[in-house]
Order: sequence, then C-alpha cells, then structure tokens
Amino acid sequence: MASDLHFEDFVPGQTYDLGSVCVSKDEIVAFAAEYDPQPFHLDEEAGRASMLGGLAASGWHTCAMVMRLLADGLLNRSSSKGAPGVDTIEWKRPVFPGDTLSATATIQKVRSLVTKPDLGLVFVRIAVTNQDDLPVLFWENPIMFAKREMAP
Repeated sequence: MASDLHFEDFVPGQTYDLGSVCVSKDEIVAFAAEYDPQPFHLDEEAGRASMLGGLAASGWHTCAMVMRLLADGLLNRSSSKGAPGVDTIEWKRPVFPGDTLSATATIQKVRSLVTKPDLGLVFVRIAVTNQDDLPVLFWENPIMFAKREMAP
C-alpha cells in the first residue's frame, strides 16, 4: 500500500475522520467469549443486572474496533512504523448492541527523534462517539512515522 502521509505531513490541530462501525450483539459476545469473558459482556440478563445496564462490549473490544478504523482511515495510507505505547485510554460509557461508533484522530503535537533521524513521533488523540454524539472512548498515544527525507 502506498505511503501517502509521512511525518512531515502532520501538523498539530489536524483532524482525520476515521469512519464508523456498527456494533452487533454477536460480535460483542464472540469477542468477550474469546478475550474478556465477564458475565456482563456475555449475557443480556447479567448485563442488565450490572452497573452497565445491559449487555455491553468489552472496552478492549471497543479499542479493537476503533484500531481497525484507525488502520483503515489513516495508518494504512501512511508511513506508520507502529507505536511505542499508549499514554491514556478512557472508556466514557458502555457500548451496546446496535450502537454506531464514529472516530476521529486529532494531531496533538509532533516531534523528531534524535536517536532515529529517519523517524518522528506524531502524538494523536482518538475520540470516539456513539450515534447520539456522546463520547464512549478516547485514547492518546504517539505513533512513529517515517520521514520523506532524513533530517540534517
């Protein structure tokens, strides 16, 4: 895939629309059964009895769905070299079957790497809302991008 976006293309304040995804009950249960088998992620009755108020997606499932949006909407058309970690993740409200999640990435800051002059760090904030425009998730992390040309 072509690397259209490089480190030099990112400027603080830029926002990228990452698209949306509809969440299904079957996907919630399948993810939970495999990776986060807590009752409120597996069973509607247990979900209603919990503080979540209904069958809800695992926060990790929500992150995985949004990671797909980030990859398809930005990373796979860039010179991304991965991320050294995630600084912040906050789950703001439950994600329920039938919810449609929309995500944006906003560039917070950029920084060249002294030890790797062919790379730079782009600090992004991923914000996710549901169909009612209510926040459900945000995370912040640096992502490494290759430069078009080596810094002097």
